[in-house]
Amino acid sequence: MFTDQNCHFYPPLTAIIDPWMGKIFRNLPLLENLFQKYGSPVNIHHTELFEKNYDRLTQVFDKHKLPHTIFFARKANPCKVFVKESKRLGIGVDTASYLELKQCLDIGFDPKKLVLTAAVKNEKLVNLALQHDVLMILDNEDECRLVNRLALEHDKTAHVGVRISGFQYKGSKLYSRFGFDTDHVVEFITSHLGSGFEFVNLHFKGFHFHLNGYSSKQRSEALLQSIYLADRLLTHGIQTSFIDMGGGVLINYLSSLSEWEAFWSELKKAVRGERAPVTFGNTGLGYEFINGKLHGEPNVYPYYNECYKEDFLDEVLTYENHRGETVATLLRERRIEVRMEPGRSLLDQTGFTMAKVIHRKRDSKGNWLIGLDMNHSQLNSSSADYLLDPVFIHVKKKSRQVRPVPVFLTGGYCLEQDIILKRKIVLPCLPESGDIVCFPNTAGYMMHFYETRSHLFDFSTNLVMDETSGTSAVKQDEF
Repeated sequence: MFTDQNCHFYPPLTAIIDPWMGKIFRNLPLLENLFQKYGSPVNIHHTELFEKNYDRLTQVFDKHKLPHTIFFARKANPCKVFVKESKRLGIGVDTASYLELKQCLDIGFDPKKLVLTAAVKNEKLVNLALQHDVLMILDNEDECRLVNRLALEHDKTAHVGVRISGFQYKGSKLYSRFGFDTDHVVEFITSHLGSGFEFVNLHFKGFHFHLNGYSSKQRSEALLQSIYLADRLLTHGIQTSFIDMGGGVLINYLSSLSEWEAFWSELKKAVRGERAPVTFGNTGLGYEFINGKLHGEPNVYPYYNECYKEDFLDEVLTYENHRGETVATLLRERRIEVRMEPGRSLLDQTGFTMAKVIHRKRDSKGNWLIGLDMNHSQLNSSSADYLLDPVFIHVKKKSRQVRPVPVFLTGGYCLEQDIILKRKIVLPCLPESGDIVCFPNTAGYMMHFYETRSHLFDFSTNLVMDETSGTSAVKQDEF
């Protein structure tokens, strides 16, 4: 028996669920068969939405008549199906490790459609990129030194982008541990890169940045300041062919602004001690109550957004400088290609995670703890919690008394903190062993980004929908 969106919270956070997911949730024989064959947890993917998300971003660039390349940020989901889909659609791939790059090359990707942005680049990785003439984004002088030395050994010219940070925003610098400081990068490029200089085998192609957080205005300002840096380079005869704005394009997970606001209102009341806790251990998800005052801010992804995906990108490009010129106009006039590396916004609604209920028990405080056959690393990102309502499916055919039960979902690691969701949820009845909990829209960063194998547990199994039947799933290639 399945009732759509039948878990609720204090208060609810109703997830947007694409129809393909709902169809799977209602197919109990299929779910049972998948668990029997592959164990728990299982991630199921569907690529149709990947193409639609790509089209929505592309249409914005086309509207502004901007040359552009979109690179799928593979770190957001390592399953090969999205690399293959990117190749089919003509999307580039942003790679951040040796294996990510090698798998793309082995699949037959055009090297010109690949970019290497790894935070740490060793000789093995650089040699692979040089061998295939893959563009590398360089972060510091030591990387420049390494790539230049290996390029000399291979008698190659390395085409490189330079990562930059330290953009001015509202009177102060935006901090990042990555990249060359914008105050010094022009001097560095003009006196160190290219013919006659220390890094003679490095050929500058463009700028790259990746901002923390999700501010459209910060991205607009960063693009403007990158354009002005390109203007300065041009006075030295150095052409900037592209500016890569990284990722961070917002998506929207939730259907209701009022639910989102009510959740935070109730959470803050709980942290202040004005109501019963709504999270495990009354964790504040970024808030703390100190000396009678509430401090902090949410340490979670902004799951509800009204300006997201193509509207977010359009807002970045239509931002105006002090002369009333838009970012898009300045880029178009200079014939600078815009590049970006979305992950989450390409993966929106392309996958979900499901797990089996193993046991239920009461703790010393009287809370019901529902043990799932998974662990918190298999539903984890940089966000302090997954703030979407899961879907509960009870599998026994016998009827159960409907009596709402508040519970916490717990995982299999021998750690007190292995709590799958920090929020207390209310199920329509007390789960039994074998019941199923499904977590919608987890493909972007949530399934694998922090997944570990402590206790030698298996990694979660990744499946992909069979596009021909639309009703069955097949096992996905391993990473």
